[in-house]
This record gives sequence, C-alpha cells and structure tokens, in this order.
Amino acid sequence: MSTTFPVLSSPALAPAPVAAPVVPPQSRLRPLGLGEVRITGGFWGERQRVNAAHTLDHVLGRLESEGWLPNFDLAAEGALPRGRRGREFADSEIYKYLEAAAWEIGRSSDPSLEATFRSVVARVGAAQEPDGYLNTEFGRPGQGERWSDLEWGHELYCLGHLFQAAVARERTRPGADDGLLEIARRAADLVCEVFGPSGIPAFCGHPEIETALAELGRVTGEARYREQAELFVARRGHETLRDIEWGRTYFQDDVPVRDAEALAGHAVRANYLAAGAVDVAVDAGDDELLGSLRRQWARTRGRRTYITGGQGSHHQDEAFGDDFELPPDRAYSETCAGIASIMFSWRLLLAEGDAAYADLIERTLYNVVATSPAADGRSFFYANTLHQRVPGIPADPEGTSPRASSSLRAPWFEVSCCPPNVARTLASLDAYVATADADGIQLHQYAPAEIRTTLEDGREISLDVQTAYPAAGTVRVAVNEDAASPWTLSLRIPEWAAGARLRVLDGAGAPVSDEAAEPGTASVRRAFRAGDVVELDLPIAPRVVVPDGRIDAVRGCVAIERGPEVLALESVDLPGGADVGRAALTADATELTPEEHDGRVWLRVGVRGEDAPGWPYGSTGAAAGTAAGVEAEAGALVPLVAYHDWGNRGPSTMRVWLPLS
Repeated sequence: MSTTFPVLSSPALAPAPVAAPVVPPQSRLRPLGLGEVRITGGFWGERQRVNAAHTLDHVLGRLESEGWLPNFDLAAEGALPRGRRGREFADSEIYKYLEAAAWEIGRSSDPSLEATFRSVVARVGAAQEPDGYLNTEFGRPGQGERWSDLEWGHELYCLGHLFQAAVARERTRPGADDGLLEIARRAADLVCEVFGPSGIPAFCGHPEIETALAELGRVTGEARYREQAELFVARRGHETLRDIEWGRTYFQDDVPVRDAEALAGHAVRANYLAAGAVDVAVDAGDDELLGSLRRQWARTRGRRTYITGGQGSHHQDEAFGDDFELPPDRAYSETCAGIASIMFSWRLLLAEGDAAYADLIERTLYNVVATSPAADGRSFFYANTLHQRVPGIPADPEGTSPRASSSLRAPWFEVSCCPPNVARTLASLDAYVATADADGIQLHQYAPAEIRTTLEDGREISLDVQTAYPAAGTVRVAVNEDAASPWTLSLRIPEWAAGARLRVLDGAGAPVSDEAAEPGTASVRRAFRAGDVVELDLPIAPRVVVPDGRIDAVRGCVAIERGPEVLALESVDLPGGADVGRAALTADATELTPEEHDGRVWLRVGVRGEDAPGWPYGSTGAAAGTAAGVEAEAGALVPLVAYHDWGNRGPSTMRVWLPLS
C-alpha cells in the first residue's frame, strides 16, 4: 500500500489543522482528518471514487441547468427577482456542493476541481451585499424583506451551509486565496450583529447554522461565533416562531433543547439542532446540556429509529412519530435525516467515546447513505421506504422529480437537498474512520485504510487496515513502526457481533494472544513492533432479527441482517416476479435458517395464491390472513438483496420485514 498523503498547505511553522468536519477544542477523542486517514478501497473506497468521478459533476450540472447557481449571477447583476429559479433554500445546495468539493480537493488535490471550485466561489462572492448579507431570495425590491420569514425563509440555514463550506476549505487548504472564508466571515459578522444579544431575539425555522457557527468559531478563533451558536440554541423551544399547522414541534420551538426527552418534529431539523447543541455543550463545558442530549439520543435510537438507521415516519411533515411508530411502508427515512443523525452521533462519540454511537453511524451509513445513490452516482433516493408496495416508475433522466414521490432513484428533485448532502458526506468520510487520544488510536469504522498520525507526546503511529468488510468479517491492522513505549489500539465490536475474536500476531506471524471480544470496544496495549498485526474476526453470518413487540406495524415479522447490512426481499427475485406482498415465511422465527452461497443470502419463502376478493377478517382458526393461501408448504429458496442495492434492477416491489405464516 502507498504511504503518501496529499500535502495540506499551511502557514510556515504552524501545525496543519485537522482536516475534518468536526474539531472540538476539547473532547474525549480527537478526530483524525483527511491528512491522517485515507480510505484506500473496498466498499466505501468505491463509493468515494464514484462520488468524485460522477456525482460532483452531476450535482454541479444540475445546479447550473436548474438555474440555482445562475441565481447568484442575477444577484450580482442586479437583475433579481426576475428570472430567479428554485425554492427559497436553493442557495444552500451550492454551498453543500462547495463543501463536498473542498473535502474532495483535500483528498485528491484534483487541479480541475480546484479551478471549478474557485469559479463557483467567485460567482457566489459577486452576489454578496456590502454589509455581508448573502441570499438570492430576500432583500431586494420585489422580494421579501431580510429576516421577514424566519419560519420558512431559510436565510440562516443557507448561511450555515456557506459557513460549513468555508470551514471545509480552510481545514483542507489553510489560507487559500479564493476568498470563501472571507465571504463567510462577513456574513457571520452580520448574523452576530442582527441576531446577537441586543438584536432580533429569534432564530431560523430550520436549524443548521448552530453547528456551522460553532465550527466557524473553532476554525477562526472568533469567540462571538460560538457565542451566537449558544444563543440560538438557548432561544429555541420558547414558542418564539409563529405557530404552523403541524405545530411548533415541527421546528423544535415547543420545548427548550435541554428539557427535551427525545428528538421530535422534522427529522432533519431535529438532528441538525441536536448536533449544534452538542457543539455548544462541549465548547461551553455544559455537562447538563450534554447529558440531556445523550438521553435524547438514546431514546430516539431505541424507540424512533428504523432497523436501517433511518429516522422519520411521517411523510406530511417529514417528521418523527411517537415512540415505536415505525411503519415500514410509510417510512419517510429521508436521506438527509440519516446524514444529520450521523452528525449528531459523531459529536457524541467524540465527546464521550461510547461505541454505541459508532454502531448507529455504521448502520446508517450502510443502510441509508449507501442506499440513496445509484451505482453510477447520478440518481438518488430522497426518502427510503422499507416496503415498496407497488413497482416504481423510472424517473425521467432529464427531468426533476417532486421529493419523495419518486418510487425509484431520480436524478434531481425540486427539493434537492439529498444529492449534495450525500456528496459532502462521502467526500469527508475518511474523517469518520478513526480517532486518537493521549494513549492511542481508536478504529470506529472498518474499511481498507492508511492511518498516519502523531500522538500528543510525539509518538508517530503508522497503520494499514486491510479488510474486505462487509463482504468478509476479518479486519487486519498492520503496524508499520516500532514503538519505544506501549500504546493502545482500540477496535469497535459492533453490537450484533457476538462471538467476535481478537488476535495479536507478531512480525513473524506467531500468535501473541487470541481472545473473545465482546460487543463494545476491545483494546490491545502493547509496545508494538513493525510487522505486528492485530486481527479482528467479526461473525457476519446472516442472522434473523425479531422486532420489539411494541412496534405494532411489524409484529409477526422478521428481518434478515448480515454484518452491518440489512437485507431485503425484492420481487425480481421471487418466482415469476411475484409481488412481495404475497410472500410469507413458512417457518417459525426460531426455525428460520438463512443460507449463504453464490455470494448471496437465501431464505425459504412461500408465495400466497391470488385469492378472489373477500372479507380479510375471520374468527380464530379461520383461514383469513393465515398461511392457507401459501402455494407451497415449504416454499422455495429465494435470494435476498442488500437493502442498499434494491431498486437497481428496474421497477419492483420490496420489503425488509417479512411476515411469518
């Protein structure tokens, strides 16, 4: 494996900043950024390749053709509002593209992408007002006044994504002369002036700026940005914004953040706010707020999260339901909500070090983030149902789909937050693999990777991670340098991985230790020598999962998982392409035995006959709704598909939860 990383430019004699989306000044774990970790292949390496080669160009092309980027040209020319296209929050998609491009430049140093990045920044900067205001929807004759629609206007939300793009740029190319950081600082200074302690006592209906201000404060050292983030978090939950038809819970203005018991309302907004609140709590040393967020995360994970890691069970308001309200066929599970959930979990992981946070990140990465883009990186799921009842309709490759109405992946949406959100997540994914503390390195996500970093005391660490995960469960961590003193290598053992084993081999391949590893974290402390290998074996055989009985919608069903991947039954794999609604398992849950061969997982599935319409209810023991309609008592062996791959073979029906007969 190569041991060369792109050089991150930095001021002379100054240490290079950590090139990561989240860099708290104080935390239990220190993130390792793009200059310290490189994914070199495998499942995520391929998705990063497609993201760089296809998705970024696709997103930029649609930002141009939809008119969302040209809106900035119109603003610079003084031509708005005539000709403006897109929703009120369309500006944010340009900023997410810039963030994705900044992370990708940090990974690859692509000169062509660098030139494109600078060109887009110039167009954005030309639209900025002299006082720092930047938005193409408000503030000009014929448009709404600035800050006049905080419930729906998204002005601060858009600026938040601008700030995150600037943070990504400064951390990957410190001191770059493109001007993006200066654009962001002028806008942030205006926000602090307008919404500061003596300014407008309100906030944005769509949280996002909170975490963006916190990170901008961290990267610039400007305390008032962090203080403004704290002020926005403190103001929320006091019924400040105008009420709406879905209630103030929709934008988290019904209960103060520190008093909430679980995430509620619009799922993306709730997670973005929670992520920003963790930033505020960490920076302020507010243990009470951090403890409240920890409890909210635990209840949300345990009662309001789908088996895929997806969140949000209401289509109408893209919102969380009540506890255990998780209908698979009505799952909204927006891709952006999954990404926001990762942002929340990652910040708690850095603050507290609990492997459970990385477990949810892994589940969400493989079964939400990886599900959204097609294999070519040019079409996407906006929402992620767990049960497709009717075959999807292929989207027009040149068209624009309403959000969530596309039953197959679509190239673009009228609300197209998800494609650039996926792009920025994949481009920065190296920074979510590993962390460090004073005593060693922690691996949280498993992918072929190179890790090169220095501990606080100056000890240099050089590791190569070799794995085919999740296709195979072995993870080998090879040590490349001798250590003068012991240090600790910690590896996450997923909650599903009962029976895992951890071995240490010396440079000659001789065993040093071989022990069982319980779910959680397994650690090896040793004065490592070059050639030592730490080898983790995770049992990824397919397993049957039974839902909590309080999830009414899937009572009497089971799901199949393999390693971190949720599997699904797709109609194209059933005999004759039968509708999955006619499928039923013909064995008790305790007797189900998924098989694995030919690179796939197989399960014995029966197919109900096409009964004539009739009354679907009956007395105990009656045939209605029972296995009497199953054609074959034993059923046939049918292959399952990884949920993230469903919908790639044309229109189909699909389900994750399979009913027992």
